Amino acid sequence: MSEQRGVEADQRTGADRQTGAEQETDPGREADPGQARDSGPERGRDPEGVSRFVERFAGELTESGMQRMAARVFVALLASDTAALTSAELAEQLKISPAAVSGAVRYLTSAGMISREREPGSRRDRYRLHEELWYATFASRDQHIIRWVKLLGEGAQSLGPDTPAGERVTETVEFFQFMHDELLGMLERWRVHRDAKSGPGA
Repeated sequence: MSEQRGVEADQRTGADRQTGAEQETDPGREADPGQARDSGPERGRDPEGVSRFVERFAGELTESGMQRMAARVFVALLASDTAALTSAELAEQLKISPAAVSGAVRYLTSAGMISREREPGSRRDRYRLHEELWYATFASRDQHIIRWVKLLGEGAQSLGPDTPAGERVTETVEFFQFMHDELLGMLERWRVHRDAKSGPGA
């Protein structure tokens, strides 16, 4: 009797294992939307290499002054084939809390680096990198430089153009004015270069 019960138990265990395997391989089984979206385009990537890239480049951005968590989220989006991830996907990939993601995307949104969009047919939001990200980022700096030049010029007049401080601030005005002029030319040259690459036969 005990041997028969043991055989029946083994049969049930085998059936359970088979059912589990069928569930894992069933093509009709509902999959996580984020996983389904990323698995195709990102096939063939080196996950460990991508993870190292995200952390190393995020570290460089942090050294340059960006908030660390915002830098990690930004590079994760940069490294995504879709250039868009949900809060849950970011939290899972970076092993951080939803609250940390929320703070990071708030920083990046206010900086004009990403935007929020609603997933079609879902209540979940996705965070997407802006088109022409670097062009837009540096172009927006142009307005900052214009304001700096104006304020610095007023400061130089208040300090007196012949005083050591006045001369220092006047040179700063000249530097930022030069940078402003060069930045506009550089951005225009970039557009010409990009359009040439994407033209016929590119």
